[in-house]
Amino acid sequence: MKTHTQVAIIGGGVVGCSVLYHLTKLGWRDVTLIERAELTSGSTWHAAGGFHTLNADTNMAALQGYTIGLYKELEEISGQSCGLHHVGGITLAGSPDRMDYLRAERAKHRYMGLDTHLVTPEEIRELSPITNTDGVLGALYDPLDGHLDPYGTTHAYARAAKKQGAEIILRNRVLETKPNSNGTWEIITVQGNLIAEHVVNAGGLWAREVGEMAGVYLPLHPMEHQYLATEKIDAVVNHPTELPHVMDPEGESYLRQEGQGLVIGFYEQQCVPWAVDGTPWDFGNELLEDNLDRIGDAMAHAFARYPVLAKAGIKQIINGPFTFAPDGNPLVGPVPGLRNYWSACGVMAGFSQAGGVGLILAEWMIEGEPSRDVFAMDVSRFGDYCTKSYTRLKVTENYQRRFSVSYPNEELPAARPFKTTPAYAIWQQQNAVFGSGYGMEQVNYFAPPGEPPYETPTFRRSNAFAAVAQECNAVRNGVGINEIHNFSKFEVTGRGAEAWIDTVMAGRMPKLGRLTLTPMLSPRGKLIGDFTVSHLGDETGMATFQMNASYAAQSFHMRWFEQHLPESGVQVRNLSEQRIGFQIAGPKSRELLSRVARGDVSTDALPFLGVQHMQVGSCQAIVQRVSYTGDLGYEIYVPASQQVGLYHVLSQAGRDLGLRPFGMRAMMSLRLEKSFGSWLREYKPDYTPLETGMDRFVAYNKPRDFIGKEAALAEKNQGASRKLCTFIVQADDADAVADEPIWHDDQVVGFVTSGGYAHYAQKSVAIGFLPVALIEEGREVEIEILGERRRAVLFTEPLFDPDGKRMRG
Repeated sequence: MKTHTQVAIIGGGVVGCSVLYHLTKLGWRDVTLIERAELTSGSTWHAAGGFHTLNADTNMAALQGYTIGLYKELEEISGQSCGLHHVGGITLAGSPDRMDYLRAERAKHRYMGLDTHLVTPEEIRELSPITNTDGVLGALYDPLDGHLDPYGTTHAYARAAKKQGAEIILRNRVLETKPNSNGTWEIITVQGNLIAEHVVNAGGLWAREVGEMAGVYLPLHPMEHQYLATEKIDAVVNHPTELPHVMDPEGESYLRQEGQGLVIGFYEQQCVPWAVDGTPWDFGNELLEDNLDRIGDAMAHAFARYPVLAKAGIKQIINGPFTFAPDGNPLVGPVPGLRNYWSACGVMAGFSQAGGVGLILAEWMIEGEPSRDVFAMDVSRFGDYCTKSYTRLKVTENYQRRFSVSYPNEELPAARPFKTTPAYAIWQQQNAVFGSGYGMEQVNYFAPPGEPPYETPTFRRSNAFAAVAQECNAVRNGVGINEIHNFSKFEVTGRGAEAWIDTVMAGRMPKLGRLTLTPMLSPRGKLIGDFTVSHLGDETGMATFQMNASYAAQSFHMRWFEQHLPESGVQVRNLSEQRIGFQIAGPKSRELLSRVARGDVSTDALPFLGVQHMQVGSCQAIVQRVSYTGDLGYEIYVPASQQVGLYHVLSQAGRDLGLRPFGMRAMMSLRLEKSFGSWLREYKPDYTPLETGMDRFVAYNKPRDFIGKEAALAEKNQGASRKLCTFIVQADDADAVADEPIWHDDQVVGFVTSGGYAHYAQKSVAIGFLPVALIEEGREVEIEILGERRRAVLFTEPLFDPDGKRMRG
């Protein structure tokens, strides 16, 4: 065995072999895959082998499309058949909500270039005569869906990679992985040791154990999964073509043809987490004990949906484990806290996603960043709140919801409440309806007295509508209070702090006592952060700054900071949960602050984008004059232990001012009236500063060469082909949410990034991309919402405080 390799991939399932192939495809040849047994010895060998493009995340769907399109290339390069069956797939809708969901998915596909179709019950019966359409309203048909041979496909990846220089070492279990001071890794195996410049954990069922060798916990868990293969069925044999896949979400099942019979699998509610205390190293090419009792209800539903099953004999029962992450998406990318250690695991839909996972990881490793936004599968989207118990509970929930409708306003209950701020009990007493972000409870809105604190999941305007309107009006007409724990807070100190921030941020550096808004860019000039940077202190050259961004992206951002920190002179601390507090916003917010703060809070003393250390009540606080509501407002940060005390000071002082708490639903409504963007909606790694209007915060001419400067200047000189715009939509009872197509002259010309109802302005609003040539005040377009095209008019002046007098005054 060799003693050195550029990349060591641990795990020989379809994901590990895909990573191996894509690394060689993009130019790295000194790559080695190490497998403890034989290729496909984990969950790959017993997979049902289906593939599809349907995914709620558009980039994930695109990568699944890439994976499916890759198989012909693999066959040509490797000479190995993948056993492809492009038979098409039908996803049934047995309820109006499911039909709305499929309409929304079909709308996304319009601008993604996916050729899917909504079909009627009659068309379903033509495509799949064995399907009983009683109770079915319609379906989504995707001609790309199909199935393949898992063994052949995995070996096609492996053979193609070996032809391009890769090495595969079988029957060689990894025993330890040890980091070296120079960033390399020592891999200790049963056949000997080797040094790897990079390690990829593609351990599949053993990914948890492989991660523990490196001192990290990867949040994933194996689940048992059962499917059945039938004996010969005459209706299948006599059909002139191979039958399409049928997904029956109401029955929690998927079905496809296998030879002269059928295969049907279930995502049952009585599901079983497997290997809770760890995957045995000697587990391999064996199956788990059958348990038909737990799929009894689902089978009864299947016999009604597919009557031919009732008389079919069962040829084989397959019960095998495969892994999920808490949200069902893969765990891919550089593992936070480790150098040159990469994750490629948690890929539960391996034959739909492995190709895309391999491509993205290879791009990331070789080129420094992926070609598209992959936050939906970035391993950094989870933090240390993902304990083993939390992960198991969320994975179980996700498995049970594999075929559930995903609503834009839905909050899932498993493992909650888990993390809370000190103010949580205060909000409970006021009938708060909570959501969860990055494991932390946050108020969505406050239900009226006497109503249950629960928002009904829906694609249309929910039971929260009236309550959110009241909260918005309270802010705009008086003063509102809202927690600010959903911002990340990084404290940066040291003699080199200012120079370092000036390098990683594209905007201007703030003077002492001021703050600036700045994007953070990747080397390609893509948006990887939307930050507020505050200059808090500068004593004897030791500057102190606070940087705020999205709470959910804190691990993603901390990983970037650590990758770009100098060897000395700069310290970065994540204080996201230690430094919290409240924002107050509205025309009476200055009056409220003046009653509780020791010091001058006038515009002269604390101007817009000003920041001060200030005594507020008994607290020593950091007060920033800025507000995401677009109104006059302040953010007040204190140590977490003082948050409750701060609340009571503000609450008592604001009683006669009409102080009212408001939640995230109101916040997102208020920001629409100012056309303010939101992280991972308007601002994400698919987009650039010029496209999104963030170019106004980029200091193109500052002396320091910030990361992404060259790409940003090139974009500025060339111009953008598309830009964000804001629209007033003639909506009915459903507003735009995200990913709806924008039509002009009967062509799809753009898409919505976010939307909703702006309650104070009383308008339905959408933000989205249009080609620059179409952008003009009053431009009429149509936005497709749940299958209906709605007239929308472009506007360029904010609906609220258009000249900024209230926000800045």
